Amino acid sequence: MEIINHDAAGIDVGSRSHYVAVGQSLDDVKEFGVYAEELTQLCEWLLSYGINSVAMESTGDYWQNLFTELVKHGIDVVLCNGKFTKHAKGKKTDVKDCRWIQKLHSLGLLTSSFLPDETTEILRTYCRQRSNMIDQASGASRKMQKYLKFLNFRLDVVVKDVCGLTGLKIINDICKGNLDPFSLAEHRHYNCRKSKEEIAMALHGNNRKDFLFGLKQEYQSYMYYQKQIKACDKEINRYIKETLKKCPEKKKLKTTDKPYKRLNKNAPAIKNFNQIAYQYFGGVDLMAIEGLSHSTVLSIMSEIGPDGFFKFKSSKEFVSWLRVAPNNKISGGKVLSSRIPKGSNRLKIALRQAANAIGNLKDTHLSDFFRRIAFRKGRQAAVSATARKLGVIIWTMVTKKVPYMPAKEYLFLDQKRKLRIVSRIKKNIAKFDLIMQELGFDNSQIIKDII
Repeated sequence: MEIINHDAAGIDVGSRSHYVAVGQSLDDVKEFGVYAEELTQLCEWLLSYGINSVAMESTGDYWQNLFTELVKHGIDVVLCNGKFTKHAKGKKTDVKDCRWIQKLHSLGLLTSSFLPDETTEILRTYCRQRSNMIDQASGASRKMQKYLKFLNFRLDVVVKDVCGLTGLKIINDICKGNLDPFSLAEHRHYNCRKSKEEIAMALHGNNRKDFLFGLKQEYQSYMYYQKQIKACDKEINRYIKETLKKCPEKKKLKTTDKPYKRLNKNAPAIKNFNQIAYQYFGGVDLMAIEGLSHSTVLSIMSEIGPDGFFKFKSSKEFVSWLRVAPNNKISGGKVLSSRIPKGSNRLKIALRQAANAIGNLKDTHLSDFFRRIAFRKGRQAAVSATARKLGVIIWTMVTKKVPYMPAKEYLFLDQKRKLRIVSRIKKNIAKFDLIMQELGFDNSQIIKDII
């Protein structure tokens, strides 16, 4: 085979050492450590051989410091998936692996994985830390419910959300030592469906001290994680605004408000997030897509960013990278399999959650598509198909700077009611063959507008 990359090297990344090959002989292989000084020596050794391109596997998190150091020294790095380099012949050793990677890279058989730009990478760090804190808070919430059941405080029966306004006030009072059910029921929020008497009935417990101690510990953990989430939101808000300040022309962009986009307790606490997201994507209104929440748009901003979409030549490549498109395997002209390939990432999870929410909507373009697929193949297939459709729509909007133009426009509840009333009036006028004088209108144009 023809050699494509003449001055190429291969690196087998490890946790304690890196094996580097600049050729296929054993003398062309050298081992380096993972300390900062040793990484610098590795780069200088490669430059002494005239290497300008390096390939390595994305093994865990061990590759990141080495990748940064190689880029700093002006070396082009191809970070490839390990599944493309694992079919080496013979026994597996670190020396053979780095030589095999170097051979594949010199022949041009390795493709680089997607890597976001520096701005997106920094935002991704903040958002992933926020996501981790939400997971920790949900774990503390589950443990609080467990201890409440052990104490026979059936708060989960009378309150929809134990960590809501009513639930947290009651738990806080219990941790302070107040075990009187009637005084605890006074914390009932006016929106709570259950009465104070019924809440008091659910709060007659056994008052075991060991369970009370566990409940107090988990409550303190939950409140600590909530504090950390707010700190992450503050840092995310600050960084996004700093990024937008570098592009004054984006600050002038304005979009319409979307009051129908509801905020849940896990949504980012960023003021005017609708306007900020519109400016961040340079005039592309992703929030106009039904089913996309604030958290979903923040995932798109942090996982791929506005510039990351242009690294994919088409929407097919983008949804294939997301692993929401069927992986057709054809042999002898026959389709052997068309299943979605294994693997996941945070953006795929966010789009699947948005697709699942779309399935609960009514009278929208995407919800009609969801129901058609669900009727034929089931809800699970509909979620995957709608997630793929969302990926195609988002890629097209960002790369081609086009607005979201659904076949059926999203309507508010009042607008839907108005359309139903107008439709009913039209049917009655046609049914009873009414004329203008019978309706008491002097202007015939009014009837024409109704009809």
